[in-house]
Amino acid sequence: MFEGWDAVVLARAQFAFTMSFHIVFPAFSIGLASYLAVLEALWLATGREVYINLFNYWLKIFAVAFGMGVVSGIVMSYQFGTNWSAFADKTGPVIGPMMAYEVLTAFFLEAGFLGVMLFGLERVGPRLHFVATLMVAIGTLISAFWILSANSWMQTPTGHAVNADGQFVAADWLKVIFNPSFPYRLVHMVLAAYLTTSLVVGGVGAWHLLRDQHLAGPRVMFSMAMWMATLVAPIQILAGDQHGLNTLEHQPAKVMAMEGHFQSHKDGAPLILFGWPDQREAKVKYAIEVPKLSSLILKHSLDAPLAGLDTVPRENWPPVPITFWSFRVMVGLGFLILGLGLFSLLMRWRGMMYQSQLLHRFAVLMGPAGFIAVLAGWITTETGRQPFTVYGLLRTTDSASPLAAPAVGSSLIAFIIVYFAVFTAGVIYILRLMAQPPHPGEQGPTKDLPARAAGITPAAGAAVEGVR
Repeated sequence: MFEGWDAVVLARAQFAFTMSFHIVFPAFSIGLASYLAVLEALWLATGREVYINLFNYWLKIFAVAFGMGVVSGIVMSYQFGTNWSAFADKTGPVIGPMMAYEVLTAFFLEAGFLGVMLFGLERVGPRLHFVATLMVAIGTLISAFWILSANSWMQTPTGHAVNADGQFVAADWLKVIFNPSFPYRLVHMVLAAYLTTSLVVGGVGAWHLLRDQHLAGPRVMFSMAMWMATLVAPIQILAGDQHGLNTLEHQPAKVMAMEGHFQSHKDGAPLILFGWPDQREAKVKYAIEVPKLSSLILKHSLDAPLAGLDTVPRENWPPVPITFWSFRVMVGLGFLILGLGLFSLLMRWRGMMYQSQLLHRFAVLMGPAGFIAVLAGWITTETGRQPFTVYGLLRTTDSASPLAAPAVGSSLIAFIIVYFAVFTAGVIYILRLMAQPPHPGEQGPTKDLPARAAGITPAAGAAVEGVR
């Protein structure tokens, strides 16, 4: 079926497919874990029942999303050994330890406290339970730290040497971990996770307020979510700008593709708002542009020169069309999120926060926007790095396993079938949970579970009594 196909292209498609499914769950669980910690802290500080009701409501959703994130993440590691064995061999001495550090720190912390967080509120008491919630939230952030450090090293490799076998080995672990792009990526991704969660929480709250604007739980969650969007969206735009300047310094070809600059500009480069990049002809067709604005954004000067892809060997060009458009999707959604936050601030000032149906409908429509923006951002990051897996040092074609196209294609089809079956069911279940508003006395995942985790359960004890 796949005879004549390129095995590397299929392997890249498989990794892109599985990564696209995976990344949305960590982006949601990172933000939701922190939100749960805030809700429980507010409950402990104020004693208001609405906070514990919201905690239990979102805890059930977190449990499902966290589980799907773990399952989809395991698959990513296996692909390094199946489709990308050459990459694993050459980068293993650097990437492998960082993956292990994530397991030893983040995974162990999350695994140690997740059960207490999910099922232990009535067993260990509120204060110890809050510690468990806090540890899970910290664990998700530590996980992001190590994963983004590893990915950032692939983007801006430093602190390494190459041994006699052609493998990358760490010469300075601090330079490997804290490579030039890592701080910018970490801040940008964590803020994206918080915004993604705030949009989901705000969208769910708005959905229920459209039905009944007097519900206490949706009012609180909607207000908290809109504060997050209002405060964090402008910070994220600033962080994204700084990340872009860092990328211009270390990965200029990626920025050229993002901007659609096939040609160099000696006296100020235009900002191309829209157009159709034609990589074969090396130009952007039907371009709508603002003169010299790109130079102002990237160099803070209208007349600053900017190099184009004509200064880069064509074999080192990233795929410009997808990088160009994914970047615009991400930026466009970022400004829409800012608009939602500002609109909510206006309605809050006017005292119409819970009555404005226009605001509520806007928030519902923006509910999935964070996921789309995260996907667009990762597509920009990863396609812009091409044709390298380790930027400038290891090409993608030299990283793949020596597999025939039919072998890779058949596993890709299997992944598509299984992923759509499993994760569609999971997403539908989450949406069903969200469709019901939180109510007084909201129960967490502990409801209808056995009272003991080991030993003789009450059911077994009752059976013994029956025999007697």
